Amino acid sequence: MAPLVAMAVALGGQVPAATAATTTATAAPAGQQAGQQVEQDVDFRSGDVTLHGTVTEAAGGTGPRPGIVLVHGAGPEKRAGYRAEAEAMARAGFVVLGYDKRTTGYSMTRRSYSQLADDALAGVRTLAQRTDVDPHRIGLWGFSEGGWVAPLAASRSGQVAYVVVVGASGLPPARQQAWHLDNRLRHEGASGSLLESVSVTGTRLLDDAGLFPEAHYDPVPVLERLHQPVLALWGNDKQVPPAESAAIIGDALHRGGNDDVTLRFFPQADHKLHVSADGFTRGEQLTPGYVDTVAAWVAGQGHRVNDPLPGQDRRSRALAAVPAPEGSVAQAAAFLLMTLVFAGYLLSGLVRRLRRRPAAPGAGAARWLAGSGLAATLGFLGYFLFVTTTLATGPQLGGRPVVWSVLQLLAVCAVVATGVTAVRAWRGRAPAPAGARVRIGALLVAGAVFVPWALFWGLLLP
Repeated sequence: MAPLVAMAVALGGQVPAATAATTTATAAPAGQQAGQQVEQDVDFRSGDVTLHGTVTEAAGGTGPRPGIVLVHGAGPEKRAGYRAEAEAMARAGFVVLGYDKRTTGYSMTRRSYSQLADDALAGVRTLAQRTDVDPHRIGLWGFSEGGWVAPLAASRSGQVAYVVVVGASGLPPARQQAWHLDNRLRHEGASGSLLESVSVTGTRLLDDAGLFPEAHYDPVPVLERLHQPVLALWGNDKQVPPAESAAIIGDALHRGGNDDVTLRFFPQADHKLHVSADGFTRGEQLTPGYVDTVAAWVAGQGHRVNDPLPGQDRRSRALAAVPAPEGSVAQAAAFLLMTLVFAGYLLSGLVRRLRRRPAAPGAGAARWLAGSGLAATLGFLGYFLFVTTTLATGPQLGGRPVVWSVLQLLAVCAVVATGVTAVRAWRGRAPAPAGARVRIGALLVAGAVFVPWALFWGLLLP
């Protein structure tokens, strides 16, 4: 189960939806000049939580301006991570509210999009209280995970005038995550069973263990009842499938009767619309034309014709539920059994050698089984942790990750040794001591469990 916990680091969890948010804004004693902009810290309430934010706007402006609330991507995001967006939008004429994501009810293994939507609406109410903001032109900007949250918030409130989403997924989170992992690992040179093991099998087991929050959230029903104008933007996206997502989002909005939908693509940008040559490398600068497009669109002078859908090498796949015999509980039990039996057999052999006791007949194959089985089992755990936390595969030889190839070789050795040990135990002529029979019997049980376990995780597949 440890590999599944590691994957949870990038995802999160779920709690019941919060009650309707209430807002009380508290401005900092004085604004701070940031070049040609003014920043003012504010605190506001959402349910039982106080959120901390910063309002950014151009210095010296007159008259109410459009407001926009920045809704975070996944993880423990802070407003500082969106400073470039806030400053650029302020220069373009917006009053921008960025805030630190809640920590209460939001963690690696717990989260609720409904609760996050309440937080975003609390931010809208905070801007609506300001005299420098036009209360009829306050919108939501949602990035990545915020592409699920912002439309949900807007669907609940007539106070939201428009929605801008960046890198939004039209897919449920688990399906999108599997596509992302597959895409990233292909870029790192992975192929074959390793891709399936990490992207599909790992995601399914994470969901089965209850460690993937909001795994099956479907954005389509929310989009079908969203009446506000929507601007959806993608770069050369490698985290969400851009062509699929754009088609799903556009179709859902149109089915709900919303024809004020604009889909735009920036091929020289990454997931967050920062400059990137390949979509994988995270850029520091916002891609040219992005914020200008948002500003013109909100002002009613924007691009209202959809761009053609971009190319997409691979479509996403729906993820089937894991059957109980292969589920997270069974996987944890199998891993524990194999580790204890393989390690126990090797340890008992070491003790016999130290006591100068003769080895049992056929002990060589049994030692191979225990050694290769333990190395493959623990090695898989370590490598899976490495791949899922770093999204790297390590050194390669002949186009294949070296570590994965070694693990597959160890798995084959363990399977062959299981067969040889079983045959020798069945053909054994001399009666063995009771203790030896028990050890061999337990080892064969572990070897029998190892075979389907290794097949499930792709160690015995190309």
